[in-house]
Amino acid sequence: MAAAEAADTQLMLGVGLIEKDTNGEVLWVWCYPSTTATLRALLLRKCCLVADNSLLHPFVFGQYRRTWFYITTVEVPDSSVLKKVTHFSIVLTAKDFNPEKYAAFTRILCRMYLRHGSPVKMMESYIAVLTKGICQTEENGSFLSKDFDARKAYLAGSIKDIVSQFGMETVILYTALMLRKRIVVYHPSIEAVQEFTRTLPALVWHRQDWTTLHSYVHLSADELEALQMCTGYIAGFTDLEVSNRLDLCDVFVNLAESEITIAPLAKEAMLMGKLHKEIGQLIVQSAEDPEKSDSQVIKDISLKTRELLTNLASLANPSGDGEKPALDLEALKQKRFPPATENFLYHLAAAEHMLKTPETGSAALPL
Repeated sequence: MAAAEAADTQLMLGVGLIEKDTNGEVLWVWCYPSTTATLRALLLRKCCLVADNSLLHPFVFGQYRRTWFYITTVEVPDSSVLKKVTHFSIVLTAKDFNPEKYAAFTRILCRMYLRHGSPVKMMESYIAVLTKGICQTEENGSFLSKDFDARKAYLAGSIKDIVSQFGMETVILYTALMLRKRIVVYHPSIEAVQEFTRTLPALVWHRQDWTTLHSYVHLSADELEALQMCTGYIAGFTDLEVSNRLDLCDVFVNLAESEITIAPLAKEAMLMGKLHKEIGQLIVQSAEDPEKSDSQVIKDISLKTRELLTNLASLANPSGDGEKPALDLEALKQKRFPPATENFLYHLAAAEHMLKTPETGSAALPL
């Protein structure tokens, strides 16, 4: 247990403070420990204080080059000791995806700063959580890191809401995720984007991989460069200009209009057939069952996925060297599946690193 707690406390990377003063200037005023100029510029961009509009986003989160960021922003009341500050943001960076955990901790840090007007108390609490996994204060509340299980964060979104909005088209999202494709999601509201995108990895629960999630991306060169280094991803944008960037995605989701579009270059790999219809019907029937919770719907989809992967493995040849079985394209063709099914199984084998290449005989991803 002690080892597990120690591992959990080592997930945080840093804490920072951004202020907006009475002159309207936004400044990065403090951090612990130090941070890079690139990351500092990115976090200033993510906090809502530098935006032209006056809309306040209480909490945002995202990922940049495997570093997660969590930002809580508050308006300073007249009663606060901070007389020259109108708003401020507390920024936490970490190695793990857990919005609820870091939202709770940043709220406590915000209350501390409003009360004391100095980063010292915040740093003490940050170090306490970093070393012991806990901070306790009478006036600002207590925080216990182990109260926030990663699986709860994975299950916090609603698959049922996604299916309610997109119906049978949810299978397009499922297929794209299974094939490790690039999904771009647009909505003018960052809250809507984050709620939707954070839920999508649960459609491929067997991977339990939220590193593909980039829930808050700007169309800036450094962010797009980092994104395009990823094999597949789920990227959330609030700038409609992203709808003109077909080079960024295989599947584009206009959440505001409830529209899903498959990019021209991805249509061959994303060809839909009878198998997709069966999977789509299972997803819809499970999600529409009022007796089933979101976690039960995820379990139903996961069972279907495991059945699919078991069938795929049965088509493959044993590798003999302890690695995954490898699927030979010619052997797949001999099974005479419908074209759409054969196409999907071929690309799925590639995504699961089970595709045998003629040159090497080893598993590889297609170019």
